[in-house]
Amino acid sequence: MAEGQQFTHFDAAGNARMVDVSEKNETNRQAIAAGLIALSPLVYGMIRQGTVKKGDVLGVARIAGIMAAKKVDQLIPLCHPLAITGVDITFSFNDEQCTIGVEATVSITGRTGVEMEALTAVSVAALTIYDMCKAVDKTMVISGIRLLRKSGGGSGLFVRPSAV
Repeated sequence: MAEGQQFTHFDAAGNARMVDVSEKNETNRQAIAAGLIALSPLVYGMIRQGTVKKGDVLGVARIAGIMAAKKVDQLIPLCHPLAITGVDITFSFNDEQCTIGVEATVSITGRTGVEMEALTAVSVAALTIYDMCKAVDKTMVISGIRLLRKSGGGSGLFVRPSAV
């Protein structure tokens, strides 16, 4: 942590608290998060071909990610309930590695950021892929869930360095 910075979710006595954002300005804010799920070649192929018995894996995962972004305040104790203005979930395929990339972009006009919403959307979308395919492959690995970019608010723009 940089000198002079402090964790905002604790009071002077070290007790957890919800940050009061009432004095913050409303700004357009956006966060982009990403993650990865590695699958067996069999399951990867089934998803690519749309032959998973439970149905449209990525369609269901997309809806689950969107729903999760809207419920973060019910999952993470000190997050504020937010009126999210947009959620977009996309998937990318790496045929050589048998991986599916998950990316979530969450937007709001508000007093607090949407990093947790984007990270949660990615996590739940990946977990949904796992859930829908676990009957065939229990060795799937979810990894690399991270914030790629955030904009808006007092701390301004953050872009993850590409080397990380």
